[in-house]
This record gives sequence, structure tokens and C-alpha cells, in this order.
Amino acid sequence: MSDLRGKTIFITGASRGIGREIALRCARDGAKVVITGKTVAPHPKLPGTIDSVAQEVVEAGGQALALQLDVRDGEAIAAAVAQAAAHFGGIDVLVNNASAISLTPTLDTPVRRLDLMWDVNMRATFLASQACIPYLKNAVNPHVLTLSPPLNLDPKWFSPHVAYTMSKYGMSLCTLGMAHEFAAAGIAFNCLWPRTTIATAAIEFNFPPEILRASRKPAIVADAAHAILLHDSSSYSGQCLVDESVLREAGVTDFAPYAVDPGVPPFKDLFLD
Repeated sequence: MSDLRGKTIFITGASRGIGREIALRCARDGAKVVITGKTVAPHPKLPGTIDSVAQEVVEAGGQALALQLDVRDGEAIAAAVAQAAAHFGGIDVLVNNASAISLTPTLDTPVRRLDLMWDVNMRATFLASQACIPYLKNAVNPHVLTLSPPLNLDPKWFSPHVAYTMSKYGMSLCTLGMAHEFAAAGIAFNCLWPRTTIATAAIEFNFPPEILRASRKPAIVADAAHAILLHDSSSYSGQCLVDESVLREAGVTDFAPYAVDPGVPPFKDLFLD
């Protein structure tokens, strides 16, 4: 497959950051993009709403449907998926992008933060996948792409932030299990994780400014996601992929354009040795 023209792409957490960038990359192919997120009114500190991204999608050459969605609500997920499928005539791709982060040690992680990460990360990935699978079974080259890391069981990736690590690894376990469970249906399930930190609000608010400068732009993840979604779903599944490796395989050799500051060495992301 050479592009995503006419494909329906359902993205969680698409009002800003990586989700927005994936939406725009798909739109440039002429895809039908379902932009979901909680943000319908401008945030005082963060740019982007589901409606502003929908407008950008249309301007980029795609079709757009903006749906307000709190991924902690299982019934709302099922309703949004059904509405999207009815509006566009099916679903071809699910991108599980919505995520919550709190890089806190065990004694400094309140129950509300634990529940938020569990609900937005692992639980929403499971429920969004569950809701989309009946539609994906009827699609040509169906994919589920989840923004979660390779399963690195070195304790150093658990001890500083056990709750966050469990919630992100839970997303990856959904991917690996469902890839095997639905292999006969030809649905691809893959994970994608950035080699470096990415310049998003999560990095801006959870890391020092020098790490933001050493990050790459969200476009690198979007380009890697696009490359993955063009693969044959029946043979390209069950993998925990890294953005830089995906793009190198696709022939990219110059990563300087993705850098926030090309003069600063990139900062390696969590979970990667």
C-alpha cells in the first residue's frame, strides 16, 4: 500500500502532541481522521483542541470528525467508535495514543494518579482495541498501533516509577496478546516508541528544560507511524518498534530536521538501553 487515502484512522488523545501530528500525517494522504480527546475549549497553558486539529486535518487534505472522549469511560469509548464507524463507513486503523504520566516513586504516587495512569494507559488501550476489532475485521489492511515501549524488564526501569512503568507495559502486553489472538483475522497490532524524548507537554512538564532542547519533534513519531501503517497487516504484527529504526528501514538517514536543537545530542527516551 502506497498511502492511506480513504482509510479511516481513529486516534485517541489527538488534540495535541504526537496524536495531532499523526492525524496531520494521515491527512496529507487524504485519510479520514477521527480526532478524539477531552479538550474542546482552549487550555490556558496548552495549545490545541479536537476542533482545531480537525480544521488542520481538513486543511492538510483529509476528512475529519472531532469527538469529545474521556478514555476512562468505557461506554463512551464504545459509543465514539460506533459513531465514527457509522460516519465514515468503518474503521481501518486505531492509534492508541492517549497517555497519562507521573514519574513518581511508590510512596509519592497517590491513588488518584495510579488510577489515572492505569485507566488512561492500559485500560483505555484494551477497551479501544476491543471496541474497534469488530470493525477492523471487515477492513482491508487493518492496523492497531499503540504508543508504548518495548518490554525491558531491567529493574532500573521500574524502581523510579513503578506505577507508570506498569501502566505503559500493560499497553504493550495488550499489543502482544492481541497480535496473536487476532492473527487469523489479519489485524496487525504493533507498539511504537521514540528513540529519544519528544518535545511534547509531557516532556516540558516532567523533565528539565535541557532535556526538552535535546528532544526531537513529534513529526518523527508520526512519520514512523505512517510507515508502519503502510505495511501488510497480515505479516507485520506483534512488534515493539522504535521510531528511528522504522525510519532507517524506510531509507531515512538524516534525522537532524527532527531535532528541536540540531546542535544538541538527542536524549534517549525511557525504557531503552
